[in-house]
Amino acid sequence: MKYTIFPRSGQSLSKLGYGAMGLGGHFGNYDDAYMIQSVLTALENGVNVIDTARAYGRSEELVGKALKEWKGERPFVASKVLPTWISDPSYPVMSGWHHPAPVELVYPPGSIRASTEESLRQMNLDTIDLIQMHNYWPMWDTIDYWMEELLQLKEEGKVRFIGISVPDHRPEVVISLVRSGVIDSVQVLLNIFDPLALDCLVPICQHHDVAVMARIILDEGGLTGFLQEDTQFPTNDFRNKYFDVLPRPIYIEKVDRLREFIPANADNLAELAIKFAIHHPGVTTALTSMQVHEYAQANIASIDKPDLSHEVFKELQVKHRWIRNFYQARRHV
Repeated sequence: MKYTIFPRSGQSLSKLGYGAMGLGGHFGNYDDAYMIQSVLTALENGVNVIDTARAYGRSEELVGKALKEWKGERPFVASKVLPTWISDPSYPVMSGWHHPAPVELVYPPGSIRASTEESLRQMNLDTIDLIQMHNYWPMWDTIDYWMEELLQLKEEGKVRFIGISVPDHRPEVVISLVRSGVIDSVQVLLNIFDPLALDCLVPICQHHDVAVMARIILDEGGLTGFLQEDTQFPTNDFRNKYFDVLPRPIYIEKVDRLREFIPANADNLAELAIKFAIHHPGVTTALTSMQVHEYAQANIASIDKPDLSHEVFKELQVKHRWIRNFYQARRHV
């Protein structure tokens, strides 16, 4: 495993982190023992970052059970505040992430504290290393109460750091807040198809000592090359319709173009995507789902492989970008 520094703490974090959305059953159903063991397996193999959320079903509960079993040094644990529209059937934009809404609707006063305290309870922790807003829009910056709640939780020691998880595919929305110096971390979508965060956000975060947590680095698995025209997903699987906002053969053809980099630059497509996601020194850690043990071990092993050359990295970044906003388009499929 390779490690880097969380800028405002000096703490070493693994370049690959455990993305715990899968513990909530979003990518297939597994029994509790299997999923808890997946966390322990990742920790045993050098991963020391876990990223979960109140919105991820039972994920925090299972993270807490894994931490109780873990005998080594406690990992860096991040979670996210629950937006109220997820549990409110009257909210008009249930697709949520891509559509700006008033902060008073998304995070009413007191909801940030209530969500964070429930996260602490679910994981049986006294302190969460990083609490993140699961939704954020820059027009909220003119309203103080939500940031005051975050800062108060930090002052009380219930959280060590505060951050933003950028909604959908628009990394630029958080730049003004990064420059303000108030937040410690940004989580953002970053992969070969969508490297927009590398254009501006990541260098700006690097300049202001703000950590960057890259997510969806495998594009929900699509960049591994597993997807076929006849691949089907259960209706409760997050990937159901995810790849079908355009005719599926278009997606498959875009992935197949990446095979020219195999095996000269990576042993497989998943390794190529992971190497791409961690290449920029401004990326603190890259998150990927690890609930399937064999995939997790292969992904972890790829971290110790030789880095991409600068030339290959730039070719992927510039020539293979393919920007779609699946969060927006999925509403209409």
